[in-house]
Amino acid sequence: MDILIDLVEVLKYTLPALIVFFTAYYLLTRYMAKDATSRMLELKMKRDKEIMMLRLQAYERLALFLERISPGSIISRVRTPDMISTELQYAIVKNIREEYEHNLSQQIYVSSDTWNLIVASKDEIIKTINLIGGQLPSDASAGQLINAIFTGIANANAPLPTEHALEFLKTECRQLF
Repeated sequence: MDILIDLVEVLKYTLPALIVFFTAYYLLTRYMAKDATSRMLELKMKRDKEIMMLRLQAYERLALFLERISPGSIISRVRTPDMISTELQYAIVKNIREEYEHNLSQQIYVSSDTWNLIVASKDEIIKTINLIGGQLPSDASAGQLINAIFTGIANANAPLPTEHALEFLKTECRQLF
């Protein structure tokens, strides 16, 4: 009987302590899980914000690329007064390729459709410059090449490939918001 009384005495102190312990354990684990979820969500939001900023910068750089390779812009940057048409043609194509190589890494931030359109635009501008330049005599002046390029563009009655790609780029960028 003394053992039973001792056991009841032990249970009288142990049982409430165990109840308090398991309640505290349950509440703490729940709190810690909620806190961990909250931190993960906060990190994800921060990461998403950083990715969005990188994507926007990529759209900006690609828009700038398209503007820089448009014939009017590139001719004014690479032309020097003493050039002949073949030198200007070479300088234009070289500059377009350098601009493209400088922006290659941006393809990871835009859709495949957009990137393919940008590459096609670049290729079409180079093809047009080379086609027009190939039709002129080798001793033609840079001014003759420029006139031929702008006449060819005007006669095409279509937007430049860079303009089409830029509109597509803007549309895709707007879909982010």
